[in-house]
Amino acid sequence: MDGAYLAHYREHGYAVVRALFAPDEVAGIAAAFDRLYARGLAHGASFRHGNLLYRVRTDADLGPIVPMVQWPAYIEPVLERTRRDPRLLDLLAPLLGRDLKQIINQLHWKPPWARGVGFSYHQDALFRRPAEAYRDLAGSYVQTGIAIDPHGPRNGGMRVYPGSHRRGILRIERPGRVTDHEMADADLAALGLDPAGAVDLELAPGDIALWHPYTVHGSGPNPSAGDRRFFINGYVRSANCDRGEWAFRDGAPCPLGEPVLVHYEDLHIRPEPHYTGD
Repeated sequence: MDGAYLAHYREHGYAVVRALFAPDEVAGIAAAFDRLYARGLAHGASFRHGNLLYRVRTDADLGPIVPMVQWPAYIEPVLERTRRDPRLLDLLAPLLGRDLKQIINQLHWKPPWARGVGFSYHQDALFRRPAEAYRDLAGSYVQTGIAIDPHGPRNGGMRVYPGSHRRGILRIERPGRVTDHEMADADLAALGLDPAGAVDLELAPGDIALWHPYTVHGSGPNPSAGDRRFFINGYVRSANCDRGEWAFRDGAPCPLGEPVLVHYEDLHIRPEPHYTGD
């Protein structure tokens, strides 16, 4: 890592580092994904245990699918080790320092031909709630995504808008979740962004992408014949966040212990296993 990714990140709001993880490491992560997907299907509906959440939905053609698992690192050791891998600290320390918490740990899975598994254009900063717990969004938060499969426009890969991180908060008004809507050029135009300026990320397995919390991005469905799996981990300068699991303290990796408050507001009220009804 020669530092070129840092200049690209600062200028464009995203960067890609190639082959951070070796093929055998990617294979181990993929096997953990397969186990989690099978557990999600066995539940048959969205299921939560503490911060661990299987999002299960029914596709009109494929039947039950598992497009997302939040905080799978609690039960899969290879994912727990990966989220605090020293190579990630090497990438992030020039941007965030060496005391880092983690607020995102997610498996994203787009099965072939599944409908409604895209993400409409959005900024991650809008999900940092409550606002008082997340300070200095522009300078304290970085999202990362590790490609488990080839990742690009042919299979619902991520699309980013370079330079949009310099525009601050850009609100796209719509009801529901970002997963309830298609990625649409009209949304970019409504923000004053030329849709022709959007860029598709092309990643090989083991590559990692980094993006800014204000970078506008989204992704479409997967019309290919293969899976598109992505392991997303979001990090924060610890001094500027009141929530999150520790990832590194003074550069030392921190294993997970008892779950702490991240996004699930009822963690200490209803931590037991239960179906969520959504």
